[in-house]
Amino acid sequence: MRKSMALTLFMVLLAVMSFQSVLAQGELGSEANPIQVFFVPSVEAQTITTGGEVMAQALKEATGLNFQVSVPTSYAATVEAMCAAPDASMGFIPAAGYVIANNRCGVEVAAAAVRRGWNVYWAAYIVRRDSPIYTYGDLAGKSWAYPDAGSTSGYIVPSVELKAAGIEPGERVEAGGHNQVVQAVYSGEADFGTTFYSPPTVPGAPWRIGDLAEPYDLTVDESRIGEDGNLYVGDLRILDARANIRETAPDVVDQVRILRLSAPIPNDTLSFGPSFPAELRQQIMDALYAFAETDAWDQSIGSEDFYGWSGLAPITDAGYDPVRLQFQILGLTEEDIFK
Repeated sequence: MRKSMALTLFMVLLAVMSFQSVLAQGELGSEANPIQVFFVPSVEAQTITTGGEVMAQALKEATGLNFQVSVPTSYAATVEAMCAAPDASMGFIPAAGYVIANNRCGVEVAAAAVRRGWNVYWAAYIVRRDSPIYTYGDLAGKSWAYPDAGSTSGYIVPSVELKAAGIEPGERVEAGGHNQVVQAVYSGEADFGTTFYSPPTVPGAPWRIGDLAEPYDLTVDESRIGEDGNLYVGDLRILDARANIRETAPDVVDQVRILRLSAPIPNDTLSFGPSFPAELRQQIMDALYAFAETDAWDQSIGSEDFYGWSGLAPITDAGYDPVRLQFQILGLTEEDIFK
């Protein structure tokens, strides 16, 4: 009898302690237990943090929920952080990172980026404009700067394409971000680099798949910083990764050219932890779609210095099967990507 009573008291004590723990932690979205928002470090961390806080504030005003913005140190760390908080995390992660996170712990995609009407983007292979590299095959043995081994456009897709073409680069330099890759090529620290590519805005004649990556004549020095602070060549606004270092290297287009583009890549994702509450997820998605229609969006993830999203659109997991297929064809594992 005493053992039974002791066991009952012990179970009651455990229940009370568990209840007190829940109270102390608070419900998801409370000040004590904010929703974790993770961004991959593809551009300057301070830019992401500042813009992410703008988003967090807008979402709080729309939903009453609290959010904590974080920029992990790498793409791999971002995936690990989401998997470590399966019921409290949302993350803005690229296609390859999403496929890995989905495979590792069931992270679920909710939406994909839209950039000026495009639901895909590209990897750009960049070299100095005075480089003797003119063909894809010329990259063999050359030093290669890439952002991070988890970057879809900066590393994974180029790795697949280079391997498929039988091209083995020389020294590999993990630069830490797309901006740093452009800077490395600009400064001559690497023979070539791989970064994200978004087409330029072409007045009166929108860029189409199959057009030149640089649809302008650079025999005349026309690159400039416009009054709006953006990078232009004549009337064309440059939106690829080179534009991100325009303030420190305003002549970046004169010095760095695009050798080629990759095949189209599914756009980056907004994904949620596998156990994230469905009701809260829908509230957040509704608020994000509304936020995308405001001017504040351009001060956040819509900024070209951030991720440059024009908006977002629903997508299913099947939309990322082409990325999975690339992994399968070349036998790439998570360890290969996040080594």
